[in-house]
Amino acid sequence: MTRPEKPWINPYLGGVLLGLVLFAAFFITGNGLGASGGFQRIWAWLEDVVASGHVDRTGYLAAYAGGDKNPLDLWIVPLLIGVPVGGFLSSWFSGRFKVRTGKGPNISVRTRWAAAFVGGTIMGFGARFARGCTSGQALSGGAVLSVGSWAFMFAMFAGGYAVAWFVRKLWT
Repeated sequence: MTRPEKPWINPYLGGVLLGLVLFAAFFITGNGLGASGGFQRIWAWLEDVVASGHVDRTGYLAAYAGGDKNPLDLWIVPLLIGVPVGGFLSSWFSGRFKVRTGKGPNISVRTRWAAAFVGGTIMGFGARFARGCTSGQALSGGAVLSVGSWAFMFAMFAGGYAVAWFVRKLWT
């Protein structure tokens, strides 16, 4: 069952809509957008199901799920679940849903998946060390003019441009 493919949204309109969503998030929840804290809460919940004694004895995990705390009882968990659901629905209704692996001509699908896994793992650890993911830092922190978030954005783009030179042949 294929749907006719609709054109992409105008990027300026998309930026305005993202800004409105960010404003609504601040207004309704008192928090901005971000996802890394939701992953930590889901992980703490899973660990609490399997080894609740360990969670209660580990200070870091106990802050999320110690005793009778419910780590899933925070706005970020439904947000984290809603992002892929919303992405799927958006791609479905726009006629763009496809199961495929985006890659350049000089890289295999297996290598692309391995690189994505390694890069995602590094970004996940980095997000925990930085106490926030790129969306939380760049969008939410940048929107409230946080100096650290702006420094992060400049460093992230500079790092991306620096690394792009080394991996360019995988994509061209």
